Amino acid sequence: MAAAIAAARNGASVTILEHMDRIGKKILSTGNGKCNYTNHRQGLRFYRGENPAFVLPVFRQFGFEETVAFFRELGIYPKERDGYFYPASGQAASVLDALRMELRRLRLQVVTGCNLTSVQKEGAFFKAVAGTKAYYADCCIFACGGMAFPKSGSDGSAFSFIRQFGHTFVQVVPALVQLKASQPFFKSIAGVRTDASVKLYVEQKLVCEDRGEVQLTDCGISGIPVFQVSRYAAKALGRGERVHAALDFVPFLGNGDLFWEVKGRFMRGDGKTAEEALVGLFSKKLIPVFLKQNGIILKGDAAAVPEGKLRALCGYLKEAWVDIIGTKGFEAAQVSAGGIDTREICAETMESVLEPGLYFAGEVVDVDGMCGGYNLQWAWSSGYVAGSHAAVG
Repeated sequence: MAAAIAAARNGASVTILEHMDRIGKKILSTGNGKCNYTNHRQGLRFYRGENPAFVLPVFRQFGFEETVAFFRELGIYPKERDGYFYPASGQAASVLDALRMELRRLRLQVVTGCNLTSVQKEGAFFKAVAGTKAYYADCCIFACGGMAFPKSGSDGSAFSFIRQFGHTFVQVVPALVQLKASQPFFKSIAGVRTDASVKLYVEQKLVCEDRGEVQLTDCGISGIPVFQVSRYAAKALGRGERVHAALDFVPFLGNGDLFWEVKGRFMRGDGKTAEEALVGLFSKKLIPVFLKQNGIILKGDAAAVPEGKLRALCGYLKEAWVDIIGTKGFEAAQVSAGGIDTREICAETMESVLEPGLYFAGEVVDVDGMCGGYNLQWAWSSGYVAGSHAAVG
């Protein structure tokens, strides 16, 4: 939609071919239904891919400020919370409605529910066949998404058409997704939410980390800190490498302070059990797991626990290792990582360097962002730049 609007504003006649029954359905699920459409904090550290710097020429043309102004013009009054921008209505549907109204105002043709069967170059034109009808155009923009949340339309079905033009794909994997772990105790702590830091290790090497509210599920770990590191886990697992996560359940206490806190709780001599000694510091669901993992009897006298075991317990609380064996898959992912190799795309225009007149935008390109509106920012920016240059190119 951003690409179509930009192209039409630059004088092009535009047709959108959408294989779902309605355009833009994925927007409705963004930001938990509130659509965090951009973020005031911007920079390379928020974007990933084989070459994150690829985004810079795009953002110089249509970045954060242009995005806020673009949506303000469409009627989306911005509401900011800690740098995160949402529509004042609090509804993702408002963003979709505003875009659709602009498509209507510009009199663009939107064909929904079309079964695209081929896209190829025929002479000087691109020919797209959908069902029994053929569409011809001077330029073609693929803004088809990746493979995350396929029910919304991002199912990878257009990848084969792109490959026919000679383009190659960096491995596409789920990102911003829950991680599966092998430890059986997760079933007993499902539903717990706790402040924690997450460090991700690939073949024993630390590759990234994040901190925030971690959600423990029946099969592993979730929550924004997990989402932020998940693309690296998925990539490594795809290469057949070993992946571990180290969870710090007390990131607000240093090692020394934690030991004295735990020792004081256990050595008070007030008749508490080991299990009771940790009440008030951790969720009651977590305490049995922590103690069992360190060989401490739950109902035993807290004061009788040897100092060596207390030190081991504290070490575990600061660095609980979890074996990561998979992700929840594309169905549960908010975005996919990987996509068309950026070396095959001109960063200034989003045009293919292999096929003149062919452009790309959004998640189909090997660029993915962190949580916080960054993937939508990339969608608007790359789409607007692609549409603008396609119209005049």
